[in-house]
Amino acid sequence: MTSVFFTGCAQAITLATGISNTWHAFSDNVSETWNNPDSYDLYIPAITWHNRLTYDKEKTDRYNERPWGAGGGISHYDEKGNWNGLYLMAFKDSFNKWEPIGGYGWEKTWRPLNDQNFHLGLGYTAGVTARDNWKYIPVPLVLPLASVGYSKATFQMTYIPGTYNNGNVYFAWFRWQF
Repeated sequence: MTSVFFTGCAQAITLATGISNTWHAFSDNVSETWNNPDSYDLYIPAITWHNRLTYDKEKTDRYNERPWGAGGGISHYDEKGNWNGLYLMAFKDSFNKWEPIGGYGWEKTWRPLNDQNFHLGLGYTAGVTARDNWKYIPVPLVLPLASVGYSKATFQMTYIPGTYNNGNVYFAWFRWQF
């Protein structure tokens, strides 16, 4: 019984250490991006697509899938070549109402071709949004990120999971670094 107790304690300490290390890496990356940006970024929303397998046609026929808007941010490539960004963006949501979003994004970056200007990314974004249909109450979010880019132009995207007739939206935008 004692060994089970000590094994459980050791696992709890390992978990706590992992959470602490993850938090410190996250906060260090945010701080480094804020204090030492490599570029200023322009964000242009490009597409909102509601997954047709998870929506009634009557709903998708009424939804806006052209998220007009814009945003800005700063970004930084760390010593491993991974992208870190802080951003604010506003766009027209599914109901054609303004939706602001802001946060931090991180992508593991690969340059698989001889042409080092071409890059792929995979990571996450953590931020806050607010929507008209939620009375603009701030809502935290953590979503996956993926991108394909060439030089200073990047096409970035995420998928918002959900339930039937709610969420399950592919959202993408262009990011241009200055």
